[in-house]
Amino acid sequence: MRRVKGIALILLVSCGEPEGMIWIPGGTFTMGGDSLHAQPDEFPAREITVSGFWMDQTEVTNAQFQKFVDDTGYLTTAEIPFSSNDPGSVVFLGAEQLEDGPGSWWGWTTGSNWKHPEGPNSSLKGRMDHPVVHVSWDDAIAFSRWAGKRLPTEAEWEFAARGGLEKAPWTWGNEENPGGKWYANIWQGEFPSKDKKTDGFSGTAPVGSFPANGWGLQDMAGNVWEWCADWYRPDAYSLTANRVKNPKGPTDSFDPSEPGIKKRVMRGGSWLCSDLYCAGYRPGARMKTSPDTGLNHTGFRCAKD
Repeated sequence: MRRVKGIALILLVSCGEPEGMIWIPGGTFTMGGDSLHAQPDEFPAREITVSGFWMDQTEVTNAQFQKFVDDTGYLTTAEIPFSSNDPGSVVFLGAEQLEDGPGSWWGWTTGSNWKHPEGPNSSLKGRMDHPVVHVSWDDAIAFSRWAGKRLPTEAEWEFAARGGLEKAPWTWGNEENPGGKWYANIWQGEFPSKDKKTDGFSGTAPVGSFPANGWGLQDMAGNVWEWCADWYRPDAYSLTANRVKNPKGPTDSFDPSEPGIKKRVMRGGSWLCSDLYCAGYRPGARMKTSPDTGLNHTGFRCAKD
């Protein structure tokens, strides 16, 4: 494990630093396939250079999203009727065994949205410092513009998540559980039937509950998946030249499992990621979802030039 090349010195300034954001110095790193857990869409790994940028230290919280809604009157995708369905979103229901398949783990729940994460009878009481969930990519874009920010590109997100470590399989280093401790809010136990909560949480955790990475960013692994700006393609890395600077991702989307649905990239894994199932909380792991979809394990954080 080595530090990435070309890291600029971080200058601490007394003014002009965006509140709640961390400066990520530009540099060159190896993006993609970093471990035995790596999936086909993480290849080919290649050297990528990104310019310096600001990144939210944590995922956007319910309290922050509440301010946005209070200021704008914004209604999220999950709060707007869709076709013949009443407003709602998709909630994880669990299953008795892995063999039941992902289709049985999730269900449309009328009345579920960012204010009611598990359905109409749930609330944000005691969870204002948790990451906002049930936000679509469109919702994340609306918040980012209101805040004078933007969503990070996939390359920026991975560079930031690695915290200056080159090719490390985890955001904190080479060991998954240093000293026997969990460094991310994920699923422990039998997935998808029983979460043992060995890391101290079942469901989302307050942002900043786990140690920061090398840049000072928190929750870059686990807790909730985070939207990125890029369209998703499984062959996106093949379409990007080696040693390119500030890639923006493909110009269109294609997912062979659902070829008729355009999707955006999500990164970071969530509280539903199991080390025995998907290990999606690795810095190189990729996920994809249609931009009008909200889930109770999906949130975001912003970037700024």
